[in-house]
Order: sequence, then structure tokens, then C-alpha cells
Amino acid sequence: MGKPLTLIDYIRLSTDFLARRGIESARLDAEVLLAYVLQQDRVYLYVHFDQPLEPSEVDAYRELIVQRGRRIPVAYLTGEKEFYSRAFRVEPGVLIPRPDTEILVERVVAWAHGRGGPLEIADIGTGSGAIAVTLALELPQAAVWATDVSDEALRVAAGNAERLGASGRVHFLHGPWLEPLDGRQFDAVVANPPYIPSAELERLAPEIRYEPRVALDGGQDGLAAYRVLVPGALKAVRPGGIAAVEVGDGQAETVAQMAERAGWQRVETVKDHAGIDRVVVMERGDG
Repeated sequence: MGKPLTLIDYIRLSTDFLARRGIESARLDAEVLLAYVLQQDRVYLYVHFDQPLEPSEVDAYRELIVQRGRRIPVAYLTGEKEFYSRAFRVEPGVLIPRPDTEILVERVVAWAHGRGGPLEIADIGTGSGAIAVTLALELPQAAVWATDVSDEALRVAAGNAERLGASGRVHFLHGPWLEPLDGRQFDAVVANPPYIPSAELERLAPEIRYEPRVALDGGQDGLAAYRVLVPGALKAVRPGGIAAVEVGDGQAETVAQMAERAGWQRVETVKDHAGIDRVVVMERGDG
């Protein structure tokens, strides 16, 4: 009988398998999934690289690697994704949080710290609740309302709020865009709406096509949501308040012009870590 395979053997075999299927992050994915099976962190894999696996662990790991080879996103396989240094639960019915969206949160948090006092914030199209829950946790003085048209997304978001300790300060409402807010006004309105042009969806990486189309499809030119949100948020924001939206590559200038035409007094763009204009911030005057 041959020597049993060890953790590092399984990682190497799985890395080769995933790489042959065109996955650029093959090694990282192989490690993350094995750590998930063992309920350990990735450092554990290297400290115990010569440890064999139990048969049940081998079966569980093999199944995950096969699914990853079908290009199912790692976050859907493990059921969570880190955002703003917190682990958010995700399911196939919600968009997987991206690091770029942290830029949006950072900008709103910075604005709120400069303002002081109690705040009311609305997160439009909350998905997993990553933005709404993070803002509630980062801004103890804020109450947050979060809307989504998807019942499944609201269930996942509410679960994240409860699990991360924000359930008492995030209020979830069902419906499209700003409609559930019923004419209320807020100090800030934030959104990461779908912004990919419909024709480009089929050209995206296979992993992205596993995510809900409603959270990706921005209409013919990718700007359909902004035509609703930019003027609508102006009515939903109190004097002196802001709206902040994430945008796709190359869309910031158009959305900023849209904001100026709608009547926002001050408009700025914020770059992501790759130097791409990623967030448009619109401020309503005090008058």
C-alpha cells in the first residue's frame, strides 16, 4: 500500500486540475477550499502540510474542487465572502461583495465622521447587505434602511445583520429602488446598482454569470439604474446630505453629468485602487 496523500499533495493535484480548466487563481482556490473543508485558516495548511486527510474530508474536498472546476464561484461554495474585514454570508441569489465597493463605504464613512450627530442612511438594492451592515457597524450614530426587490436577498442580508451584530439598526424593506422608502428623506443615500450593459453579460467570466442577472444587468448602455437613482435620490436626501453610487469603468463622467443635470449642487468622483473612477458622490446644498 502506497504512502497516503498529504495536504500539500491534495493542494498540488487540485491546483493542476483547476488550472487546466482555465482558472487563474487555481492555487489560491485550492487552498481556500481545503481550509474550508478542514475548518481552518490557510496558514494551517502549511504548518500541517504533511498531514493526511480523512476519507470524509477527501470526499468533501473532491466535490468542492469538481464544482469549482465548473466555474462556480468560491464564495458560493464556502458560503461567505470577506468585505470590510468581516465575513458576509452569500448565496447564489445575491451578488458577491467586491473589494471595489469598499471604496464607496470608505467615502460615506469619511463624510459621516466629518458631519457628526445622528444619521439616517438608505442603501438601495442591498443584496447581501454588505454596504448597509458595514455602515451600521462603522457608524454607531447611524440608523440604516436597506431596500431590495429580491426576497432572497433580503433574507440573506437580514441574516448577515443579525450574525454581525447590526440587526437592531438596519431596517429591511422589499421593493424596487427607492419606492419602499415612501417619500422619506435621509442624510445619505448609497447604492451599488447593476451597471453592466446587457450585451456584455455573455462575455463575462463564467463565474460572474453564476451571479443573479438582476444584480448585474444595467440595461442597454449599463446606465438604466442611474436614470432612476440619480434624480430620485435628490428627492430622498435632506439638504446638506449626499448620495454615493458605485459605477462601472468609464461610466463616472456620464453619471456625474447626469447628476449635475438633475440639480445636485456638488459632484465628485472617487478612484478605486486601480485608479479607475469607481464612485460618484453627489451633495445636495443646504438651501
